Amino acid sequence: MLTKEELQAIKELKDICENIDNCQLKLNFDMLENRTGKTRDDYFHYDEGKLVGFLGSYGFGNKVEVCGMVHPNFRRRGIFTKLLTECITDLKTRNVNTVLLNAPTDSHSAREFLRSIPCSFSMSEYQMKWQKTELFLDTSVSLRPSVSLEDFEAEVQLDILAFGLEEHEAREYNKQVKEFNTEQQYIIETSGKTAGKMRVAEDNGEAWIYGFAIFPELQGKGIGKMALSKLVTMESHKGLDIFLEVEAKNAHALRLYQSCGFRSYHSQDYYEYQN
Repeated sequence: MLTKEELQAIKELKDICENIDNCQLKLNFDMLENRTGKTRDDYFHYDEGKLVGFLGSYGFGNKVEVCGMVHPNFRRRGIFTKLLTECITDLKTRNVNTVLLNAPTDSHSAREFLRSIPCSFSMSEYQMKWQKTELFLDTSVSLRPSVSLEDFEAEVQLDILAFGLEEHEAREYNKQVKEFNTEQQYIIETSGKTAGKMRVAEDNGEAWIYGFAIFPELQGKGIGKMALSKLVTMESHKGLDIFLEVEAKNAHALRLYQSCGFRSYHSQDYYEYQN
């Protein structure tokens, strides 16, 4: 588990790197703040007691995403290579099959580093923010908290169908989400039937929507748009800024989010590490 001092040092280093590089790093503070300590997921490099390099690894089912940074005054000294080597060595012992290196699209220093290691471009992801828009609300679709074993099973199946997780991975991931208990989990219902799911994490005046999925046989009926509109309305009434992420090549999801008032403001690139 990370200490308050470690988390604060990571945030301070993040601010320095983002200001110098004019980019936004995806360090998943919601996950950093809820590390279990069961595995080694975070790697630090200090100089005279000051944090100058950090790398975090984040498990999402059958893959691990890696993101990190080095203080601008300490680059080109092999610090990030050292942190990444340590991380990859640990991941090998855990039999992780896919490692995705995450870098802001606009980061010149990240692109330079990625050219120096064995990796290949995998995908881009848009980060989107909601702009106030009039939303259509329909009472035929409702949201309710996920509370039962039946809800859990539905969430597992949706992660398998929508995100390509293996069953054991989906079960472990959803178990961790419930254990962390830092997000609100919702079941989407229509005509008394479970149609999908979504989660929202609230922190520092922001609401981030995750894990949004509709059962394949119920897609194309407007259920997703109505559910998203309900959740956005709920969060906007709390005065929160609302965000989500979508893979750039997912044109259907991109159109859905845009129709509900979300606009892209930043993008992240992912590269698959070649062992």
